[in-house]
Amino acid sequence: MLEKGESKNYLATLGKDFPSGLVVFLVALPLCLGIALASGAPLFSGIITGVVGGVIVAWLSGSQLSVSGPAAGLTVIVLNGIETLQSFDAFLLAVVLAGVLQVALGFLKAGVIGLYFPSSVIKGMLAAIGLILILKQIPHFMGADDDFFGEMQFFQPDGRTTFSEIGYAFSAINVGALVIGIVSLVILIGWDSAALKKYKFFKLVPGALVVVLTSIGLNQLFIASFPELIVGAQHLVSLPEMSSITELGQELSFPDFGAITNPQLYVVAFTIAIVASLETLLSVEAIDKLDPHKRRTPNNRELLAQGVGNITAGLIGGLPMTAVIVRGSANVASGAESKMSAFIHGVLLLLSVLFLASFLNLIPLSALAAVLLVVGFKLTKPALYKAQIKLGSEQFIPFIVTIVAILFTDLLVGICIGLAVGIFFILKANYKSPYFYHKEEHREREIIRIKLSEHVSFLNKASIVLTLEHMPKNSHVVIDGENSEYIDYDVLEAIQAFKKTAHERNIVVELINIKDVSVMDLH
Repeated sequence: MLEKGESKNYLATLGKDFPSGLVVFLVALPLCLGIALASGAPLFSGIITGVVGGVIVAWLSGSQLSVSGPAAGLTVIVLNGIETLQSFDAFLLAVVLAGVLQVALGFLKAGVIGLYFPSSVIKGMLAAIGLILILKQIPHFMGADDDFFGEMQFFQPDGRTTFSEIGYAFSAINVGALVIGIVSLVILIGWDSAALKKYKFFKLVPGALVVVLTSIGLNQLFIASFPELIVGAQHLVSLPEMSSITELGQELSFPDFGAITNPQLYVVAFTIAIVASLETLLSVEAIDKLDPHKRRTPNNRELLAQGVGNITAGLIGGLPMTAVIVRGSANVASGAESKMSAFIHGVLLLLSVLFLASFLNLIPLSALAAVLLVVGFKLTKPALYKAQIKLGSEQFIPFIVTIVAILFTDLLVGICIGLAVGIFFILKANYKSPYFYHKEEHREREIIRIKLSEHVSFLNKASIVLTLEHMPKNSHVVIDGENSEYIDYDVLEAIQAFKKTAHERNIVVELINIKDVSVMDLH
């Protein structure tokens, strides 16, 4: 499903994509297992979805950096869906139907809704995910959390909350896990330092791989010489072990097509399709903001890719999938350049099931928690908050409200609250036509003048982005904001992103009275 001109030599970026794929694999493996456990589904169903997300969806998607797999945000829906339909096999049919609905949404071009989420809300979502990663990984880092790895809800299965769990962790520290966590964190911070990055070895070898190998070695040392420091099985990766392809086939589940007459099936399928599509659109929008090259994901194509992924996963026993921010963020933070990284992560998940389960089950979760702590900090670093404060209350208040709302509820509820606050600020201003479009023919190149109106809000973002995307090659585009009293930050960001990449289509961009804004990345 590669578009014209999109096929490229992915081998050229393999030097960066392979280490990134390895890091994402190490992060995704316990998440796949943890989410399946929390969903009340077979453990192997989470791995299936991770493999399908990497091996199939990565190539169908137009995104270069997002990574798809089972999402923590869908755990409650999956748990309730299995209970409602009274069997996992009937639930798999709902996943297949949800995929069909997503394909239909893609063909109906419903993906445009993703362009209407304000930048302040998307950045708030990223910052909130970063904070949640830090808060949720602290107990795993200390070896004191029995909840599943990857659990993201404020109210936890054991009755504790995100904050009370940290308090409990300090009273139930596993010293061995904490030692491994601290050593892992020191390695990761040092590995990322400018002093070590000058050497080729530290650029080529991912710090996360060194952390994993070191953590296994330390725990084996504890087993041999320091039994009081041993990290127990409940705080290690737990992957089903298989000895043959035949055994792998026996682990697969298949949809119960006999449930097709159950009216509840369609309610569950519709719920999965809508929630998964919305979470995917939010995720790819967020990852696009982190992309150093500022590439933009075609939203309708993403819905088609996710639909095919859910159909495939449902047919062979997998959980429903979305594009997942945690994995995508880890991918960007690890220096990925293309979708080859997501594909490699999927292949490694598959190989791990077939050949590496016994080795991977030696990995302490505290080492992986250290990896996620670093990713979380990069998402919610203080510079982001300072930048939002400088933009004024119209950007900062929706940003901070989104963070708090996600922290104390969940991803989708928090986003809706942040969006409502963002819309409130926008509706205070007058809504007018965003621009005047004029085309002039010249011998050298076509000149296109876009004169922005007096007030340009984020509601105009979709129209302006689509207009800029369809600018003809080899043209001269003049964007004039001279008469504009107010241009929303989202629109400014979209214009600057267009200017940054316009040279790839040999487009000359001239900006008149358009404020220069920075675009977010993890570097």
